[in-house]
Amino acid sequence: MKHVVMWSGGITSWATARHVIAEHGTASTTLLFADTRAEDEDLHTFNAQAAEQLGVPITHVADGRDPWQVFEDKSWVGNTRIAQCSLELKLKPCRKWLEDNTDPADTTVYVGIDWTETERLPAIVRGWAPWTVDAPLTRPPYSDKDQLRAEAREAGLIDPRLYRLGFAHNNCGGACVKGGQAQWARLLDVFPERYAKVETFEERMRAKLGKDVAILRDRRGGETKPLTLATLRRRIEFQRYAQPTLLDAVDTDDWGGCGCFTDAA
Repeated sequence: MKHVVMWSGGITSWATARHVIAEHGTASTTLLFADTRAEDEDLHTFNAQAAEQLGVPITHVADGRDPWQVFEDKSWVGNTRIAQCSLELKLKPCRKWLEDNTDPADTTVYVGIDWTETERLPAIVRGWAPWTVDAPLTRPPYSDKDQLRAEAREAGLIDPRLYRLGFAHNNCGGACVKGGQAQWARLLDVFPERYAKVETFEERMRAKLGKDVAILRDRRGGETKPLTLATLRRRIEFQRYAQPTLLDAVDTDDWGGCGCFTDAA
């Protein structure tokens, strides 16, 4: 049997790999990492340390583009509902690797969703068919991300800085288009140059497409409409001068979610 862990560089993919290796050993386990060319430097450091600690090298695949090049090619602005970067940069390269290197009859694919996301599992299973899919972190013993991060540190691994800076996910340098307003407000605060790069991209695409499209959505007033990064930035800047809080400027509960390896349908 072969055991392929969809490795994202996040803490749950490490915990999933640890579980698979403990149960099946290193010889039959592959850590499959799709490089989006948009990751934070600490993710690659974490990957190298984790591979050494787990005793399994990371197998790299890559489309060669970054998310913004994908959106340019598709004439599309990725958002929480449709993010073609997931399909082009992660799912397609990983599926091709599976087709070239494994047989569904003797291979299990492992994804790093946990017990808080079990409702997503049926779609994930359908999406990765005909391969068998497993998600060990959806079963006891249950741990949250803070516990897993502590266990990784105890194992001698770095705590990736996106986590230390308050991001919910260690992916795409904190600029994941599936993230919500809170993620982008945090990005503006700690990596303003990254925010500016995406803001410029979004404005360029709006002009190119001639449409009122945006990465984010504004739900204030009971009506959902596009919320550009430029508008969000101006709100935050105004609010900082007006009050020492981001309340009303940003939906601080809107962190969005990362589903790159799991939204395979």
